[in-house]
Amino acid sequence: MPELTRRRALTAAAALAAAAGATTLTAAAASAAAHPQEGALEPFDEVYKGRRIQGRPSSTDGMGDMGGTGGMAGMGGHHHGHGTGYAVFVDGVELHVMRNADGSWISVVSHYQPVRTPRAAARAAVDELQGAPLLPFPAN
Repeated sequence: MPELTRRRALTAAAALAAAAGATTLTAAAASAAAHPQEGALEPFDEVYKGRRIQGRPSSTDGMGDMGGTGGMAGMGGHHHGHGTGYAVFVDGVELHVMRNADGSWISVVSHYQPVRTPRAAARAAVDELQGAPLLPFPAN
């Protein structure tokens, strides 16, 4: 049996590290493939626990009317959804949502509870608000 040298020990450690890195990259790629793509997000408009929640792809020219929710046409100066291309509203007030690198979504109301979709983020915000009104997020 060959003697264990420093060179052989370092070679074995490097091989193990490379194998572990390849496994991590494969798992990360599989995880990314399991998440829906940005283009797959559908608009929604529903009443959840007595609150109207809405979501739709946002455009760069402002939000428009969103079906008569009132007061939302003048909000075009915001950066809706922080560049996510999707805007979410609770009772006509914008809920700022952000998409994480892993495809999950968070909002300013439920920031530490990532969810799978913007609709789930809106529902989590309604749950967290417990009947309190959502206040407009300041635009600095």
